[in-house]
Amino acid sequence: MALKKVLITVTTYPLPSRSYDELVCTAGILDDGSWIRIYPVPLSFLKDLKKGTGFKKYTWVELDLKKRTDDFRPESHSPNNYKIKIFDTLDTKDFWRERKRFCINNFYTNKAKLIQDSQKPTNISLATFKPSKIIDFVVEEDDKEWKDEWKELRKQTDLFAEIESDPEKLIPKVPFKFYYIFEDDEGVSSRLMIEDWEIFELYKNCFKRTKNEKQAVDLVKKKYFDIFTTKNDIYLFLGTTMEWHRRRSPNPFVIIGVFYPLIQDQLSLDL
Repeated sequence: MALKKVLITVTTYPLPSRSYDELVCTAGILDDGSWIRIYPVPLSFLKDLKKGTGFKKYTWVELDLKKRTDDFRPESHSPNNYKIKIFDTLDTKDFWRERKRFCINNFYTNKAKLIQDSQKPTNISLATFKPSKIIDFVVEEDDKEWKDEWKELRKQTDLFAEIESDPEKLIPKVPFKFYYIFEDDEGVSSRLMIEDWEIFELYKNCFKRTKNEKQAVDLVKKKYFDIFTTKNDIYLFLGTTMEWHRRRSPNPFVIIGVFYPLIQDQLSLDL
C-alpha cells in the first residue's frame, strides 16, 4: 500500500490524440508541495466531476498509488485501485489564501529554466508558472466531431467502463482550441494550448446560453483575457504529454490549469 494524500488541482479535457491511458490527465499537489500525475483515471469519474464530487478541484483526496515504471516522468503514478477517501475542499476566502498555501509555494518565471529542468536528469513534467504578461488569448477552429480514433480508444481500454450513457454524449466535442500567448521574466514569449476541463465547460455553458458559437467564444475570451488580465493574479499549471516530452520537443508543455485568485491590492494587505 502506498497511500498518498493529494490536493487535486487539474483535470484536463479528454483528448483522443493522446495515448489511451493518458486520455484524461488528473494531477495535484502533495502536502509537501510537490506535483503528482495520476493516470489512468476511468471516465466514469467524470460523472462524479460533473456532479461536484469525486475529483473535484482543490479537494484533498487519499489514494493508493504506485510509481509508473513505463513513464520516465518522475511525477507519474497509477492507482492500485479506485477507492478514494475524500477530505475537505479548499475555499476561495481571503483571496484564495488556503489554495495559495499549496499551489504557489514554488513556481517558475523563466521559460529557459523550466525547459532545462524538463530535460535529463530531472525530467520535470509538471510545474506552476507565473507569466510576467499575458499577451493574447487565441481561439482556433477544430473538428466538430470526434475522430474515429476516439471510437478505437473505446475498444482498447476500460476507461469508459461503468459509464451508463454514451461517452460522446457525456463528453461532447468542443469545436475550438484555446491558447494563451504570454511572456516570461525575460520577455520570451510562449504560445501554449489550454487543456483544462474548466475552459471547455465554460464554452459549453456559454453556447448553451447563447446558442451561437461566436458569442460563446467571445464570452470565453472575455473571462480568460479581458477579466483575468485586469482583475486576477494569473498562474499557469503546466504539464507535458509523454510523447512530446520523450521526443524532447523545444517546449513539451501545455497549460493544464489556470490558477486565478483576484488581485490583492495594497488596501486589503493592510487590513
